[in-house]
Amino acid sequence: MQIKYNLNQADFETVFNFLSERSYWSNGISKDCLKRACDNSLCFVIQNNNTLCAFARVVTDQATFANLLDVFVLEKYRGQGIGKKLITAIIEDKKLQGLRRFTLATKDAHDLYAQYNFAKPIYPEGMMEIYKPNIYLE
Repeated sequence: MQIKYNLNQADFETVFNFLSERSYWSNGISKDCLKRACDNSLCFVIQNNNTLCAFARVVTDQATFANLLDVFVLEKYRGQGIGKKLITAIIEDKKLQGLRRFTLATKDAHDLYAQYNFAKPIYPEGMMEIYKPNIYLE
């Protein structure tokens, strides 16, 4: 297994297919939208024999704030510790040190992220959002 920090075309197609067809959070995302998102993010890829196994991206100013997004391990690679390897690589990345706030949103992986000190917001009443869950399907 190796970690890469950019997407080649084959990796991008795999990421696009997963996010647009099999994820609950990006269902229907267009290639153009995903390309812009990846181009403006730090992308993390885990490969096995030059085949993408896992992906995540981080939107950050690399000084004060980061948001972890689009984390997934392809189905046939799950249960092998690859997700933990991916999150560890992200948390330890030099560009993401000394941040005041590192956020993420998850529906079902709270236990995984808690292992890396992610927790519920201390002041949830101070958090606000504009959330359009079906925007890619409109």
